[in-house]
Amino acid sequence: MFRPRKALTNPNLLSLRRRGIYLLPNLLTTAALFSGFYAIVQAMNQNFEYAAMAIFLAMLFDGLDGRVARLTRTQSAFGAEYDSLSDMVSFGAAPALIVYEWAFKDIGKWGWIAAFVYCAGTALRLARFNTNMDVVDKRYFQGLPSPAAAALVAGFVWIVQDLGLTGEEVRWYAFALTLFAGMTMVSTLHYWSGKDINLRRSIPFMAVPLIVLGYALVWSYPPGVLFALFLCYACSGYINALWQWSPKRKVEIPPISCD
Repeated sequence: MFRPRKALTNPNLLSLRRRGIYLLPNLLTTAALFSGFYAIVQAMNQNFEYAAMAIFLAMLFDGLDGRVARLTRTQSAFGAEYDSLSDMVSFGAAPALIVYEWAFKDIGKWGWIAAFVYCAGTALRLARFNTNMDVVDKRYFQGLPSPAAAALVAGFVWIVQDLGLTGEEVRWYAFALTLFAGMTMVSTLHYWSGKDINLRRSIPFMAVPLIVLGYALVWSYPPGVLFALFLCYACSGYINALWQWSPKRKVEIPPISCD
């Protein structure tokens, strides 16, 4: 005999069925994911300059989704997991495939080893962040952030393409840079995160001309300026480590974050 299904009366089950996702931050995360996917497609089509640009576009969307979620108070566990998966594609798999297609295809196993070291470094870094995010100081990163590592690799591809050179001509420089980025991501070096910047707080008027100057510098020659900025940022962790280990300084290292 047919018996109609009983209606759900457990309030926890009802709230679970009604639970949705926040639209705005997840749209931005999806845009970052699409940018990483687009970068891979362009690399497969040998359009390496467009592929590098797409990585920087993914960085922009990735930086916005977290800020928007915090400003609108729409953080969620789903958003955090989705952002992590998006980062793996956009800043892990995409740069590794781009640099492999661009410079490493003809050097055999050394090429895919370098690309895999970078890709694995990104995965390990994201896993470390996901397990430590609640117990560390968010003002600092532990190791080079994966978006900065991706910008370093993509920026090198972009500037070399802009100079009219090919990946084969600079393959060993790309090899060294890719290994450097991959290993630095899983290091314990300290990097400023910028998360202590309060967008709701007023700033001195003189900061406005400096911001305008920064925009002007970037737009004057985007590939060179962006690559130089992220190279300096990547080296800052090593400089900070040397400074902290200087025998003339006995400064306690602050707690760190591994985002």
